[in-house]
Amino acid sequence: MVIHVDQLSKSFDYYKKETGIRNSVKNLFHREKLTKDAVNKVSFDINEGEMVAFLGPNGAGKTTTLKMLSGILYPSGGSAEVLGYTPWDRKNDFKKQFSIVMGQKNQLWLDLPASDSLYLNKCIYEIGDQKYKDTLDELVTLMDVRHLLHVQVRRLSLGERMKMELIAALLHRPRIIFLDEPTIGLDLVSQKNIREFLKAYNHEFRTTLLLTSHYMKDIEDLCKRTIVINQGKLVYDGEIRKINEVMNEKKRMKLTFSAIVERKDLAVMGSIKEYSGHEVILEVERTKFKEYSRMAMDHFPVIDLNLEDIPLEEAIARLYEQPEPQG
Repeated sequence: MVIHVDQLSKSFDYYKKETGIRNSVKNLFHREKLTKDAVNKVSFDINEGEMVAFLGPNGAGKTTTLKMLSGILYPSGGSAEVLGYTPWDRKNDFKKQFSIVMGQKNQLWLDLPASDSLYLNKCIYEIGDQKYKDTLDELVTLMDVRHLLHVQVRRLSLGERMKMELIAALLHRPRIIFLDEPTIGLDLVSQKNIREFLKAYNHEFRTTLLLTSHYMKDIEDLCKRTIVINQGKLVYDGEIRKINEVMNEKKRMKLTFSAIVERKDLAVMGSIKEYSGHEVILEVERTKFKEYSRMAMDHFPVIDLNLEDIPLEEAIARLYEQPEPQG
């Protein structure tokens, strides 16, 4: 086990202010203080080499949790151990064993070529000359960006810049990588390249990854396990493939007809998700699929019938609404 989180909590104080000059003056003398529980008694463990998705809607507490696990923030309550260290003690030996990559933050100097920022990281992490040369050579080869090392960072595309950000984060061979929206804003090809690189890196070095992303392809391609939080609370911790089982074992039944079938005639079989006259997608109970498929074949001009899982992003969105932990 490389990450142990026990009842970890973080709250923030903020002040309420109504609009208008009168209320601005009033706030000089009296302000209404409110408290936001960004993370509320979250607990989980992660083993070495795991690639875990950390999901939730905007404002759920994902980034706040990553910042506590990396020592950027102090918690309001609970405890955490990362590689045997308390992160917010910020010991040098700990800081040399992890990296955090935030898709909306830059660690590279925009006005300098990436090679200069990478060399700065070499000095910060006290990486030996030969080890730095070998590691950099390997990473730029994997990422196919050797020809971009001496280009000013602000001249790089977003995808090229993110590749350089990842190289900067991996130069010191961290045992744990916290990835906060690493593919945000990237095109499909760049997203795919980043995912392939992370899979190859994890396979070769057994590096532990904790990943937040709103792109379901990132999650499906990289992670077998997901932790879902909402409003600061953990609502699911388990295998991604079991999410549909948790969500009441619903399935999607897609029917194609040779003639138009009225919408009202199909509603008896389940919830209609899509309808076009000649085609319909119904959400049905898994246990009633055989019954409804026979009903459809007997009463409608069916020419094709398919059973599908509920799309992952929709199943996860439903998990956000769960009040208690599942899994």
